[in-house]
Amino acid sequence: MNKSLLGASLFALALVAPVAHAHEAGDILVRAGAITVNPKADSSTVKVDQGPLAGANLGGKATMSSDTQLGLNFAYMLTNHVGIELLAATPFEHDVKIKGTALGAANGKLGTLKHLPPTLSVVYYPLDNKSAFQPYVGAGINYTWIYDEHVGSRAQGAGFSNFKAENSWGWAAQIGADYMINDKWMINAQARYIDISTKATVENNAVAPGTRAKVNVDVDPMVYMVGIGYKF
Repeated sequence: MNKSLLGASLFALALVAPVAHAHEAGDILVRAGAITVNPKADSSTVKVDQGPLAGANLGGKATMSSDTQLGLNFAYMLTNHVGIELLAATPFEHDVKIKGTALGAANGKLGTLKHLPPTLSVVYYPLDNKSAFQPYVGAGINYTWIYDEHVGSRAQGAGFSNFKAENSWGWAAQIGADYMINDKWMINAQARYIDISTKATVENNAVAPGTRAKVNVDVDPMVYMVGIGYKF
């Protein structure tokens, strides 16, 4: 085969070869990776709301630790530029600490809790779907289910029990980007803000029978995820 014939054959093959597109209407995207929840945890002061000391303001603040788990994204492309995305993850576990209260026994690690933060968002991809790099922005709604609250051993020794925290509804916003390795596989990175607020309560009958303290916490975490994805 001479060079001109080979060149013509390659040109013809290029014309009929399928073009690798990024995201198109009807695509299903599945992403998985490491996801970190980093709470801001801006709280009210700790107040006694039940028992003979009701109304007492103990001062102080509540804080929460960060945690990293397996994150999952499931997205469906409604058009070439707009999709619906669900964020899921394995359960996060956070230490809850109290600091600066007038009741010295309350300061330190109060206990732990777990939560699941499913978040449903609408996402927008501004670039042409022939681009391998696909940045996006999104906004949606979050429901945080808090469960498995436990008082720590030190707090139990100080008389604390029955630690509870309320579930939360809130809004969420995100930015992210996919980079298409080929027509199916992608690398993903994303960051989002989630509006999470809860009221936490804990009892202490050692101080006085029927005593319960409460604190309102704006958790409001930044959530970061890096991973890989596959397009169906």
